[in-house]
Amino acid sequence: MEQARPPIITILGHVDHGKTTLLDYIRKTSVAAKEHGGITQHIGAYQITHNSKPITFIDTPGHAAFEKMRSRGAKVADIAILVVAADDGVMPQTSEAIKHIQEAKVPLVVAVNKIDLPGINIKVQMEKIKKQLSDRDVKLEEYGGDTPLVPISAKTGEGVDKLLETIELVAELHELKADPQAQVAGVVIEAMLDKFKGPVATILVRNGTLNKGDQIMLGGIKGKIRGMFDFNMKAITEAGPSTPVEILGLEAVPSVGAKLGEEPKEMEKAQVQSLVDKLKQGENKTLKLVIKADKQGSLEAIQAGLEKHNDERRVVEFKFLGTGDIVEDNVKLASSTGSIVIGFNIKVLPAAQKLADTDHVLIRTYLIIYELLEEMEEVIEGLIKVGQVEEVLGKAKIIAEFPHGKERIAGSRIVEGSIAKGQRIRVVREDTIIGETKLKSLRKVKEEVNKVEKGNDCGMLFEPQLDFQIGDTVESFRVI
Repeated sequence: MEQARPPIITILGHVDHGKTTLLDYIRKTSVAAKEHGGITQHIGAYQITHNSKPITFIDTPGHAAFEKMRSRGAKVADIAILVVAADDGVMPQTSEAIKHIQEAKVPLVVAVNKIDLPGINIKVQMEKIKKQLSDRDVKLEEYGGDTPLVPISAKTGEGVDKLLETIELVAELHELKADPQAQVAGVVIEAMLDKFKGPVATILVRNGTLNKGDQIMLGGIKGKIRGMFDFNMKAITEAGPSTPVEILGLEAVPSVGAKLGEEPKEMEKAQVQSLVDKLKQGENKTLKLVIKADKQGSLEAIQAGLEKHNDERRVVEFKFLGTGDIVEDNVKLASSTGSIVIGFNIKVLPAAQKLADTDHVLIRTYLIIYELLEEMEEVIEGLIKVGQVEEVLGKAKIIAEFPHGKERIAGSRIVEGSIAKGQRIRVVREDTIIGETKLKSLRKVKEEVNKVEKGNDCGMLFEPQLDFQIGDTVESFRVI
């Protein structure tokens, strides 16, 4: 039987506008189960009590996670709090947050923070912020809309009680209900591989009740719950609607946004197939990657995990490896080289995403290295199955040209492997394939030969002729 359940809240806004300060203030003053020592370690979400009623907060790492969960079809938050600083007003990330909230169709409460700052005219600033919000289609209550606006100071606590009361009113208005006896439903909001605990996931239960010992499926990953912990890391045996809980006992690390009961990763399979299709459409015969990661250690782990596929043949080609957010230059490089942009634990800057959309460059971002490597391996396997992975047998650099009647001979130096007659040949200029051809003649000094090895010079006569230039690369290859 359905009954009222606690609202699930997420807090978004521009950097430095006070999201963390607000969360910290609420935690310190309102955390439930204080007899367990308060929060010393949280699991991505926690519950507070206000007026004897529980409220669940998702401590998201920002818009990226919110967007990732939304894009996977996982409805997570019931209400979003948009934090806007009284002195700055609406800023770029504020606008981005508004966009995410509106697209997710989540009820919104605006919290205007830092009203305690000295030297600002609150009345003037409030009117400015209200206009900025209205310009972005945020319909405030005082203008006939349904979005409350609450002035607060996350530092002193002024107005925070009013904010929590407003959350309760919005929750009552939307009649949030669930059935503890129904089939359990929930979503993963955090997941990681712990070196002591193994695969660990934080699940937000949406409906039904999750019990210790349950057999579960999360995005195709099986498990039997052998341990459950609440946000205070206290061991529990069951978790009802709107309860965040950490679970142990999974066979592998699930994806953020994976849902309880979700069968094998149909969405991920579709995304993988789209990568394969993209590669098949272009000139790519290998998986070319531009990779950005949060730190050098992560980058090295990703590179090592993918480079193992290059033991016997070149399957993965790294066009760029670096740390930091994905920027326009990364997208430009990917566009010119036919690469995919991979990001680990970083952001895609708006200008870079816009350029990627225009140039049809695929960008994939991940929060877990395991997921990244697994998906790239599926792409590689998909390419092998359709015969699109190649083995490069040799490379030569064109260092001179000589006339031969109406034809031209490419004076070349073998720099990798070997090149032989009968092999498929192509000429490449700055990562762009000029064309494929055959070897009509292959000469070493003045002698016609069938094969030339690395370190030797030779003359190549192509048929059909290609408009090669000095500095071009000749590649011999075969498709596997």
